Amino acid sequence: MDRSMDETAELVETRWLTDDEQTAWRSLVAIVTRLPAALDAQLQRDSGLTHFDYFVLSVLSEHPDRRIQLRDLAKFANASLSRLSHVVTKLENAGWVRRESIEGSRGSYAVLTDAGMDKVVEAAPGHVTTVQALLFEGLGPEQVSRLATLGSTMLEQLDKGIAEGTGKA
Repeated sequence: MDRSMDETAELVETRWLTDDEQTAWRSLVAIVTRLPAALDAQLQRDSGLTHFDYFVLSVLSEHPDRRIQLRDLAKFANASLSRLSHVVTKLENAGWVRRESIEGSRGSYAVLTDAGMDKVVEAAPGHVTTVQALLFEGLGPEQVSRLATLGSTMLEQLDKGIAEGTGKA
């Protein structure tokens, strides 16, 4: 049985955003749009890295033996394996990362080279200074704690919604 769009729309009641939700939503959208651009601009200017490049290098720098399986690194980086593989190839070409095969598996490790570690160490102070200036200098300790709690809660909801198929094509 085919239903017209009007009939389908009538079956689903839209719960519109409240004024407070709309204000919060627009602030969040502004942050998720403007913050990555500002971080990219600083890292490109000072270190020749994108924010995503830096994030991948820093995640590797924090892992034992500075190595992690590509599929796990993709999860840490909130990226598809395809996008991550492209960036790892770029970082390999720069000499900052190398791939190592995993014996008995089609998977591979990304390994941070000494030159890659040097790059992270060089880029980190400017990046941290920028993060402090753009985000944390205007917040007190209680606000930072609330931000951490809100961020975790929102990520859980986002992951739940994605797992349930919300927002998928």
